[in-house]
Amino acid sequence: MQRTKRATHFRADFTASLVVFLVAVPLCVGVAVASGVPAELGLVTGIVGGLLTGLLPGSSLQVSGPAAGLTVLVYEAVKEYGVGALGVLVLAAGLLQLAMGALKLGRWFRAISVAVVQGMLAGIGLVLIAGQLYALADAKAPGSGPANIAGLPRLVVDTLAAPATLSAAAIGVGTIAVLVLWPKWRRAARVLPAPLAAVALATAAVAVLDLPVARVEVKGLLGAIQPPGLSDLGRLAEVGVIGTVLAFTLIASAESLFSAAAVDRLHDGPRTDYDKELMAQGAGNTVCGVLGALPMTAVIVRSAANVQAGARTKLSRVLHGVWLLVFAAAFPAALGIIPLAALAGVLVHAGWKLLPVKDFLPLWREHRGEAVVLAATAIAIVVTNMFEGVLIGLLLAVAKTAWETSHVHLEIEENPDPAAPLRVRALGNATFLRLPKLLDQLEALPKDREIRLDLSGLRHLDHACAAALATWEERHRPAPRPSEDRVPENVVVPEEEKV
Repeated sequence: MQRTKRATHFRADFTASLVVFLVAVPLCVGVAVASGVPAELGLVTGIVGGLLTGLLPGSSLQVSGPAAGLTVLVYEAVKEYGVGALGVLVLAAGLLQLAMGALKLGRWFRAISVAVVQGMLAGIGLVLIAGQLYALADAKAPGSGPANIAGLPRLVVDTLAAPATLSAAAIGVGTIAVLVLWPKWRRAARVLPAPLAAVALATAAVAVLDLPVARVEVKGLLGAIQPPGLSDLGRLAEVGVIGTVLAFTLIASAESLFSAAAVDRLHDGPRTDYDKELMAQGAGNTVCGVLGALPMTAVIVRSAANVQAGARTKLSRVLHGVWLLVFAAAFPAALGIIPLAALAGVLVHAGWKLLPVKDFLPLWREHRGEAVVLAATAIAIVVTNMFEGVLIGLLLAVAKTAWETSHVHLEIEENPDPAAPLRVRALGNATFLRLPKLLDQLEALPKDREIRLDLSGLRHLDHACAAALATWEERHRPAPRPSEDRVPENVVVPEEEKV
């Protein structure tokens, strides 16, 4: 019985590994090309994600590899520091992930605001789409996110005016159309995943029509691998490099662990151990760094394909790494016939799926503050960069939470006797964020009655509020009444009565 169960699981995992492999090939290559590195490096990261990270404990069914979510950041890093420094950045990020996993910090990533994560992915999606629209037409992007967006009207005009770029754009748009429509043909989608079908059809169209479009440059697997040297390691002392490493670590970890949470909802198998998964991702990124490859994260597209294909154990993701290795070693020339416009179409489609198009309006209606954090994070990433944008989002999320939890109000105990003191009780959390409103309410109280302020109902009172309330009480404390034993100054007392 046990042997039969193992055989059933093996067949399911074997089939699922082929499906994931077919999904992974165009995505690995497309992410690498969009990141400005040799296409083979995307396959190297996919191989490490399967053979190493796939074997390690953590999440049982999610698949790791190069992700569209890091494309923009990797492209900026390669442009700033060069391909040679990429390995150092990834290596340092991997070591940080290992340390965080060992310190049991993986579970704390679940405390990151979902709005910040969605905003981060939306910002990545917007920048990715804006950049890949140029690659869709075999054109060079201006550079930064705002410049890419501002240059889109000019891109449309230039594309319509040149037959060669128009051909590339047609291939890219056709690729996107296949990606959208192919899953609706369920019978075909079960046999061939949409990304592979779209790229295969685009490649066939370019070959049959002999279109003058740019194709993937092939260097060979060993030629593409560039381990970091000692001079590259020395760059870790630079402030900019440290910031990029932190960005790699934060984004790769958050995307992996949020992906794990999503994958856990897709199957009934063992749940993810977040600390072990973080260490598995760290081990994978450490090896990718040594090989000079792209950083890896858990990828929801490949993970969902793995679960939907019927995978039962981690064997499916390990085997997908084996198929990637065989393909990269035996058929590297096959990459050279793929049009860049088709890969750009795949990434434009992937970028669109990162945008919370369906979720934003319901979020705006039910949790407006969360929607503001999401939108602000996305815009900040587009306008600045990935690291600063995420930091802005986190700060906004903290400020929003502080504002929402600092509710304070006054309860006035009515007393019909105008001569009796008016008792006012403060309730809630008194922080500096609510201090102006609190002081306005206190100043609106009657000026002709004694007021006794009761602060025993406050759950929290920060220093700013405590100081302000003490000052208010001091100003509104009633003047002491004259003592009966005190003699007015204008009364003359006989000498014999003086003590």
